[in-house]
Amino acid sequence: MSGKHKKQFGVWMDAHHATIAGLKDGDGTEFVILGRVDNPGADRNTNENAENNQEQALTHKFFKEIAAKMVNIDEIHVTGTGQVQEQFIHFLSDTPQYKHAVATESTSNRMSDEAFLLMITDHFR
Repeated sequence: MSGKHKKQFGVWMDAHHATIAGLKDGDGTEFVILGRVDNPGADRNTNENAENNQEQALTHKFFKEIAAKMVNIDEIHVTGTGQVQEQFIHFLSDTPQYKHAVATESTSNRMSDEAFLLMITDHFR
């Protein structure tokens, strides 16, 4: 590896929860949990259109909160359940500050922080 460490991140997510991992400040070799973000989802609404609009707005806010915990992304691996990972990768590619990041994705069930950190470490090594 060159003298410059790449800014590598991992995200485990489903539609309502995300756990973000990144390289520990200083050494640039150990992944740590940087934070968690929750998306409560839309309120039950009698108007299906209003509920859908609220769900889209909350999902966009959820994605922005996740991205805010990762600065200057070079590489990101997104894993989790459902299709939200693909939507998040599209969100990143449509956001100027993240559009050049190399993104990969996989599917995985919810896991402990330790298992997630091991998975992300193995992915980038």
